[in-house]
Amino acid sequence: MTGELVPGANAALTAENPDLTAVVVGIAWEQIPSRGPSAELVPLAIVCGTDGRVLSDDDLVFFNQIDDASAAVRYVDESDQEEIDVDLRSVPEAVDKIVFAVYLDPDPRSPKDLGSIRSMAIRVCAPDGRELVRFALPSERNHTIDAVILGELYRHRAEWKFRAVGQGYTTGLTGLRADHGIGRAR
Repeated sequence: MTGELVPGANAALTAENPDLTAVVVGIAWEQIPSRGPSAELVPLAIVCGTDGRVLSDDDLVFFNQIDDASAAVRYVDESDQEEIDVDLRSVPEAVDKIVFAVYLDPDPRSPKDLGSIRSMAIRVCAPDGRELVRFALPSERNHTIDAVILGELYRHRAEWKFRAVGQGYTTGLTGLRADHGIGRAR
């Protein structure tokens, strides 16, 4: 099962790969060269319960917090520009989905949108490097957004699936925080 997904499409990962116990989620982008400040992108994994909200602020995974609370989701800087490894066997039962997003660093000197990003993609691979699915984000809206949810790894009954999302935000990290309950005590 190798496939290019479109926004909203789903792929059955473990049903089609019964021996799959872990995945590597790679996020890559190509930026238009600039003489001025360039966009500084921050990939983020948000580990959510059934209500779509983060279980705790310890369940965010990014460059400054490389593991979630269970250590099943881990940020790694590898062959893709950014990589997040997920040990499917170790993900707690309370986790319904893991959201993969990218936001623009809110540094006042940075560009205000993703307009300098020529292309962006997320791919899900088996630990041996075999690509299972890929989603290339359509770039026509990059001049209006400063954050985007690329995809979701989610449970469906006893199986794991991946959904291509492509939902852009004009409110950056603030929008992601509000939609997923980041920074709020449960």
